[in-house]
Amino acid sequence: MKNIGGAPDLVTIPKELQALPDRIAKTYENKSIFLSGGSGFLGKVLIEKILRLEPNVKKIYLLMRTKKGKTPNQRVEELFESPVFDALKTLRGKSILQKIQVISGDITQLKLGISEIDKKELIDNVDIVYHVAATIRFDEPIKTAVILNTRGTRDMLELSKQMKNLKCFTYISTAYCHPSEKVLEERTYLPPDDPHQVILRAESMKEEDLEVFRQDILGEFPNSYAYTKCLAEGLVAECMELGMPCMILRPSIVVPIYKEPLPGWTDNINGPTGLLIGAGKGVIRSMYCKNTGMADFLPADVAINGVFLFTWDFLNSKESERKSVCNLTSNKDYKITWQEICDIGKDIVTSKIPFNSTLWYPGGTMTQSRLTHFICCLLFHWIPAYFLDAVILISGNKPCLVRIQERIHRGFDVFEYYANNEWEFKNGNLHQTRPKRNAREIVQYCVENDNVDIVKYFEKAVYGARYFLMKESPESLESARKKMKVMYALHITARCIFLALFLWFLSNNFHVFLKLGLFVRGLASLVFSSSADSTTSRVMTDL
Repeated sequence: MKNIGGAPDLVTIPKELQALPDRIAKTYENKSIFLSGGSGFLGKVLIEKILRLEPNVKKIYLLMRTKKGKTPNQRVEELFESPVFDALKTLRGKSILQKIQVISGDITQLKLGISEIDKKELIDNVDIVYHVAATIRFDEPIKTAVILNTRGTRDMLELSKQMKNLKCFTYISTAYCHPSEKVLEERTYLPPDDPHQVILRAESMKEEDLEVFRQDILGEFPNSYAYTKCLAEGLVAECMELGMPCMILRPSIVVPIYKEPLPGWTDNINGPTGLLIGAGKGVIRSMYCKNTGMADFLPADVAINGVFLFTWDFLNSKESERKSVCNLTSNKDYKITWQEICDIGKDIVTSKIPFNSTLWYPGGTMTQSRLTHFICCLLFHWIPAYFLDAVILISGNKPCLVRIQERIHRGFDVFEYYANNEWEFKNGNLHQTRPKRNAREIVQYCVENDNVDIVKYFEKAVYGARYFLMKESPESLESARKKMKVMYALHITARCIFLALFLWFLSNNFHVFLKLGLFVRGLASLVFSSSADSTTSRVMTDL
């Protein structure tokens, strides 16, 4: 597992291609960029790549708020302590970070909470805007989601309209914000409600009052995230129609880095990563899922390569030929089912890269029966959680497993909707733009997913989750493998004991089940016999 938890892994340009120009990176030369969401997963990968590939970028302005008692500047310093920036600092030196200028503000505040001095600097200097900031909590209250995802986008657009040198405003949306469109085209769609009116309603009403009407507001949308991102797209579309240079990019499920700068790196447990950890720890034993359904996911570095590629193409195309809406998805390149992901993941976490402190041997079922899922959750999630929490409490420690199961089941509510529905995402713009790259750019900005080794990728993702999220050292891997063998032996032993007890119970109560069967049979005969007599009687009466 080279380069995981060790040296970063950067794309190497073959010697024969080094003389070719990197026109895509030159897009950012002497340009000033304004970025929201720079502290998030995609934001970090975007900042890293811009600074690494184009050190002559003029400035990157980061919108940053005070959080947990830390000032925006302190948060930026902490941001660059992330291991995803190690390769950048090694290659360019720490002085490259001087290209970053903090803009103190808050996406939740009216007009972004930016001072007049900072506002003037942005208006006078910014060339490119990337609006990445959003709340990705699917169960977010309507008011919070509207303020962050929809009003925040409106205020970013209003500020960007005033920028004297604006060349492109890029909104990072999601491929899942139009759930009723089973075939998602690369075009704008009418929002379900007037975004401006929804913002006014969210500003004027209390959170608890809005939640009373939650289902009426969401309608066909599965959660507040998809709804408010859809509204935000509507605001960007309005600005497009007025001639503002805007672009909407819709990535699908963004997952840990595939290649560079740090394979397997992620900074959150959202989406498939959380499921891998939960299943790998033996906590998740059942999932309600259409196992033949196709999963559409995109590694973060591939998604950012797409952002680079489309920005370059947008800025170098005639206005009439610009691609304003692009789906950053993988569905045309490769297909993988949820069952295949589950099988690959199970093999990795049981034999290759197990986690420390597993609760039980990884396994379980993926079922399309809600009844089966309910029974499995009761037997293998809730009962063990309450039992073990009781043991933990008696031992004088703080119980936690019931709380963990509650979080898991909230996550299930989100996962089930997306895992049991399928969409086709048209991504013709990606396929049309790929051939414009030269040979060097094809290597540097890989957006092809058809050559991804799925097994190796998931090995990197599990290792990354183990090292970066769970803080489990590489040195503990061998002992984890030994423990997993013990867990497997206990798992088999427990199943054998359970089967023996079940057979013993049946044999000792066979006469009871026999009498019960005869009773049910007799009752059924009586019911059907009465029904037949009644039918015959009605027929004779009619005659």
